[in-house]
Amino acid sequence: MINQAAPPGVVLLGGVHGALAAARSLGRKGIPVIYLTDDHPLPKFSRYVRESLTWPGPQAPDAAQRLLAIAAERGLRDWLLLPSADGDARLIAENRALLGERFRIVSLDWSALQQLADKNHLAGLAEQVGIPFPRSYRVDTVTGIAALNPAFPVLLKPAQREARNSFSQDKVWRAENREELTALYKDAVGYSGSSGVVIQDYIPGEGSQYSYAALWSAGEPVAAMTVRRTRQYPSDFGISCFIETVDEPKICEVAEKLLRTARYEGLVEIDFKFDVRDNEFKPLDVNTRVWAWLSLGEVAGPDFVAMLYDLAHGKVPVVPARVRDCRWMHFSRDILAVMRQGTGSGLSSYLASFRRPIAWATFARDDVWPALVEVPVTVLRILRRRLSGG
Repeated sequence: MINQAAPPGVVLLGGVHGALAAARSLGRKGIPVIYLTDDHPLPKFSRYVRESLTWPGPQAPDAAQRLLAIAAERGLRDWLLLPSADGDARLIAENRALLGERFRIVSLDWSALQQLADKNHLAGLAEQVGIPFPRSYRVDTVTGIAALNPAFPVLLKPAQREARNSFSQDKVWRAENREELTALYKDAVGYSGSSGVVIQDYIPGEGSQYSYAALWSAGEPVAAMTVRRTRQYPSDFGISCFIETVDEPKICEVAEKLLRTARYEGLVEIDFKFDVRDNEFKPLDVNTRVWAWLSLGEVAGPDFVAMLYDLAHGKVPVVPARVRDCRWMHFSRDILAVMRQGTGSGLSSYLASFRRPIAWATFARDDVWPALVEVPVTVLRILRRRLSGG
């Protein structure tokens, strides 16, 4: 049983670096944290995770009932239920009323959230509100590809990244011609079904990727920041490993137009790419849960998860007056990205990365174990996946 004298805590569902950052932010303020995962164990090594549990995950048919049972067994009442992965966000949204009987929930219901979380719906919403968006092609069968007339290369993406398979883990497949598109489409449909595959125009240009992160309440922003995703590994469609705060009002303008239409509620991160062909920032994905570089907010000013906790408990969040000039680094990936760039400008760029305050993906002076175990845990997971044929 949880100490009833302690403040209501937070149950973190899934995620890795974002969940770790959320646990640290909350734990430093004396807020208890329970971490539930069916995937990556890294956050459980944090001193700020009071209890870590393995469960079947959000795709289990009785997932919502399992969460209620966990709450009942531990005497949890009014704890905030916080998703750190896409499947967990959908689970909460689909069962908002049921889970709300025991937990604090800050989320839209699924019928509204799907307009943002599903790329097929997002394309339609962007067109409806007049937001620039990569041209998308809807195909129901492989024979429909013959009728398309795109400018190659094109990208294939999962409409939602809830299931774990090669397509969702890769995030993006690139087709250089119609033959490649046909072959990749067949594979993608095998993983996600025809309704789960999105075909989009490719926006050229490296170093033109940005993100908007915010906390929203009742269809209005509470706090927000914009960043440039300066480096990622692998460099084409990899995972961001070096991010820096920037002031891009146009990104905020586009994001706010989109989120106001949905009357958004909760944490959100939107990935953008700047299209040099028409000088427009175009949204690519909307993540309606905790994001990987969440710790940057705590260093730069907007401690998003702490503000969400206050909001969920009826308190007025303390919003910083400005966003500080800071950076976020996932060191083990970033060093590989810099090495891929070669010496010379790559080395000087890397050394320059340390000239401003840095939020780390795994390292923290007051919580060192996650950084120490990350590499061996990751290697062990890769070996297990290969041995199992996954």
